[in-house]
Amino acid sequence: MAVRKRRRIQRRGVPTVWEVPDELWKRIAILFPIEEFRPTGGRPWTPPRRILDGVLYVLRTGCQWKAVPHEYGSGSTLHRRFQRWVELGIWEAIWRRLLQHYDDDVGIAWQWQSADASLHKAPLGGEKNRPQPDRPRQGRHQAPSSHRHRRHPPRRCPHCREPA
Repeated sequence: MAVRKRRRIQRRGVPTVWEVPDELWKRIAILFPIEEFRPTGGRPWTPPRRILDGVLYVLRTGCQWKAVPHEYGSGSTLHRRFQRWVELGIWEAIWRRLLQHYDDDVGIAWQWQSADASLHKAPLGGEKNRPQPDRPRQGRHQAPSSHRHRRHPPRRCPHCREPA
């Protein structure tokens, strides 16, 4: 059998972004909080650009935060700053700023937009407003599980045959 070599598919003229280019950084640097540019003590301070490169690395490779190369800083620091930037809305601000720059440079056809959706019943879902069983064996005609003992009929008094 012949061994096939996989080729990386790459668009012509569009390099893979592993680190934020200088031109891009100049456009978005203003969006990061000022206090992140001032080291206050404790652990060695990691600048926002390096953190952004580390977050891009995680997003491109899909690796865990703790598996990020040390050149980007601690995985815990990357994740903590990423979460803080999400809470502050920095990612949305970056997206808006870059979209605006792209619209100014290339142009976006805002008149034409598309949306895709699929609506259908869940394959195992119940009917609307139908009571759902709380326990897995609550149904009537279910077979008893093989790992449980069989249930015995209620004990009766040997003299009068009434339930005890």
